[in-house]
Amino acid sequence: MLDPKEKAFIEYWEKNRERENSFFFQLITGIPVGLLFALPIVFLLFTSRYWFKRADMVAHTELSIPVLLACILIIAVFVGVIYKRHKWEMKDQQYKELKVKENRKS
Repeated sequence: MLDPKEKAFIEYWEKNRERENSFFFQLITGIPVGLLFALPIVFLLFTSRYWFKRADMVAHTELSIPVLLACILIIAVFVGVIYKRHKWEMKDQQYKELKVKENRKS
C-alpha cells in the first residue's frame, strides 16, 4: 500500500509529466543552475589579475567579451538542460517504481 506522499507524487507526476519533459520548460527552469555552474568561470577570469598575472595577460589579449559571453551562455544552457533532464528521468523512474508497487498491492 502506498503512503499519502507517494499517492500525491503519482497524481502530481501524471498531471505534469509531459510539461516537465518539454525542452522549453527544462531550459527556463534549468538556467539558474546552469548560471551557478558558469558564473564561477567568469569570476575566476576577472579576478585572475590579482593572483595569476600571466593568465590574465593571455586571457585579455586572446579573448573577446562577446565570445566569452557566448561561451558562458552555452555552458549555462547545456548544464541547465542536462540537469533538468536528469531530474525528469529520476522522477519518471520513481513514478514507474511506484506504479509497479501500486499494481502489485492491488
